[in-house]
Amino acid sequence: MTNLNWRFAAATVLILFAAVVLQAHQRSELFPPRLPLPSFPLQLGAWTGVDQEIDKDTRQVLGHGDFLSRNYFDGEHPPVNFFIAYFPSQRSNETPHSPQHCLPGAGFIPLENQRVMLSMPGHAPFPANRYILSKGGQRSIVMYWFWAHDRGVASEYWAKYYLVADSIKMNRSDGAMIRFASAMLPDETADAAQERLMPFINLVLPLQNEYIPR
Repeated sequence: MTNLNWRFAAATVLILFAAVVLQAHQRSELFPPRLPLPSFPLQLGAWTGVDQEIDKDTRQVLGHGDFLSRNYFDGEHPPVNFFIAYFPSQRSNETPHSPQHCLPGAGFIPLENQRVMLSMPGHAPFPANRYILSKGGQRSIVMYWFWAHDRGVASEYWAKYYLVADSIKMNRSDGAMIRFASAMLPDETADAAQERLMPFINLVLPLQNEYIPR
C-alpha cells in the first residue's frame, strides 16, 4: 500500500470512528457563545479587508457551518487571503476540509510542504502546515491549521482524535480550520514568504478565541 493510500485509509477509519462515537454520545451538546465570523475586523493594522463571496456550490461542499473568506490589502505587499471554516457541531460528520485534498482539485500543483511551529503571546507554540503551490506559473504560499478549544494542530488525524476526546470530556464537537494564502514574489523562497506573511498572521492569532470558543 502506498503512503498516500495508507493515509487515506487511516483518515477514513478515524472519520468513521469519530462518527460512531459522536452519534453514540447522546447528551445535549454545549454551544459556547462566540462572535460570528463575518464580524471579524476589516481593519487589521495597516491591512484592509474585502470579503470574497463563497459560491453556492462551494458552500454545499463545505456543509453547515460559519465561514469567512476575505482578502486583505496593505498597498505594499501581495494580498493575503484569510479563510476560516468553523463548525459549531461535527456530530453529523461535517468537519473542516483539509486544503491538501481540495487545492490539487482546483488545479494547484504542490511543490513543497512541511510543518512549521507558530507561537502567540501567552500560548504554547503549535504546529501548522506550510504549502508552496503552483498554478499557471504563479507560486503561492498556503499556511493552515486546525483550531478548537484553544488548541492548534496541523494533522487532520490529531484533529479527529481531539474531536472524539473533547466530545466525551467537554460535551462539545466544535472546531475550525484556519488558512492563509498569498502569491509569492519572483524568486522568493518559502522561508522568506513565511516571514513576510507572519506579521499579518500575528495580527489574527490573538483574536482567534473570540470567534472559535476556547
